[in-house]
Amino acid sequence: MFDFLSDYDNPTLLGAFWVTVQLTVFSAVGSLIWGTLLAAMRVSPVPLMRGFGTAYVNLVRNIPLTVIIVFTSLGLANIFGVTMGTEDLKDRAFRLAVLGLVAYTAAFVCEAIRSGINTVPVGQAEAARAIGLSFSQVLRLVVLPQAFRSVIGPLANVLIALTKNTTVAAAIGVAEAALLMKEMIENEAQTLLIGAIFAFGFVVLTLPTGLFLGWLSKRLAVKR
Repeated sequence: MFDFLSDYDNPTLLGAFWVTVQLTVFSAVGSLIWGTLLAAMRVSPVPLMRGFGTAYVNLVRNIPLTVIIVFTSLGLANIFGVTMGTEDLKDRAFRLAVLGLVAYTAAFVCEAIRSGINTVPVGQAEAARAIGLSFSQVLRLVVLPQAFRSVIGPLANVLIALTKNTTVAAAIGVAEAALLMKEMIENEAQTLLIGAIFAFGFVVLTLPTGLFLGWLSKRLAVKR
């Protein structure tokens, strides 16, 4: 029944999921950083920054992820010659996939963080400004620490969605789990079994993450 695994040993199967984990981790870190900056722009008193943040979020959220990922490969790499600091095609595809995932996911991270910023009482920001803190200091020292605590749950949902969205990287040849599953299905007859194995792999990746971050969200929730 499991003969189809004879051509795809455990290191290869695990290696594909390891690439998925790497895509998720690097993209999550980049998305959190870029998404936080976008959220700061969206609540900034500077009209130009606020306009850029709003336009970016509204534009990127309405573009399919597949289009963004393919553009990073065909557009940035093939047309504009962006090498991402490496000449190795596999490394370049991986880095371009991370770039596309960060650009897309940051828009959702931004909105999650902005919703958290809106939960912080206005009086706290006003009191901080009254003692001479600048906008960036108020945001960094007063607002964001509380905002992050209140949006761990929504950010967990974004992280789970990001983990599943890494399968789109197969469109530009990144050797992650979805690409290996496609190759296995094309060469073997046990389509349902292969699909079940990879589905279980994604459940193993996402379910513990959701449970842990859900617990963390309740533990760190700001009491109002």
